[in-house]
Amino acid sequence: MSKQFAVIGNPIEQSRSPELHHAFAAKTGIALNYTKRLAPLDGFAESVEAFFSQGGSGMNVTVPFKEQAFAQCAVLTERAQIAKAVNTLWMQNGQLHGDNTDGQGLVDAILALDWPLKNTDLLIIGAGGATRGVIYPLVKAGVKKIVIANRTLARAEQLVADLKDAVPEAQLQAVGLDQLQGQFDLVINATSASLSGDALALPEQLQFSHAYEMAYGKPSSFLDQAKDRGVPTSEGFGMLVGQAIEAFYIWNGAKPKLKDFI
Repeated sequence: MSKQFAVIGNPIEQSRSPELHHAFAAKTGIALNYTKRLAPLDGFAESVEAFFSQGGSGMNVTVPFKEQAFAQCAVLTERAQIAKAVNTLWMQNGQLHGDNTDGQGLVDAILALDWPLKNTDLLIIGAGGATRGVIYPLVKAGVKKIVIANRTLARAEQLVADLKDAVPEAQLQAVGLDQLQGQFDLVINATSASLSGDALALPEQLQFSHAYEMAYGKPSSFLDQAKDRGVPTSEGFGMLVGQAIEAFYIWNGAKPKLKDFI
């Protein structure tokens, strides 16, 4: 009997999770069925309970439900507690468990590009949930300094205040977008600004060696600016695959190679 998995969100049609998990299953010889589930905006908890009560093995969570999933879990991993958001659910001993695999997915995607992370200085543009979810795994991978830049400086400062105790081995700093300068090994765009036409302009005094766009499949002025400088770039498909592999591993105990799927 195949194990049942699903991804839940609203909207959900755009999700590529089923094709990824079926590809991992084919590679590892694990029998599973993975579907998409559209949950009403006011009916997330009920949808999750129904899925697991019908014998579901595991569930991925996408927008806008990651914070609700966090609140619903009885048991949380350390990285989920720090991210304050959950994208991977499973039942164990009658309790709902939650993890956040987004940050590890980003780390694995960057390492698959053979870009360095150990002892590096990073700039992350944006201070929302996407940034909160990746700080801890990046520091655990050896990043020594992370500067968080945001249009509203207070939001970046709040994020640094929230996270600094969780990653004492790294230096966290907040700046406003108008203060962008310095030299970085990697710049990560964690905003949706590059998807809109009025994207942020990267100033000349900002120097960087690599550029990663968390979004994928859409034009990105952030990447265009990086390419104009001759800097190696990547969009976020590898992160999507990486977080899916990490969830697959949690559920099935098998870990496909990221490089086989990007």
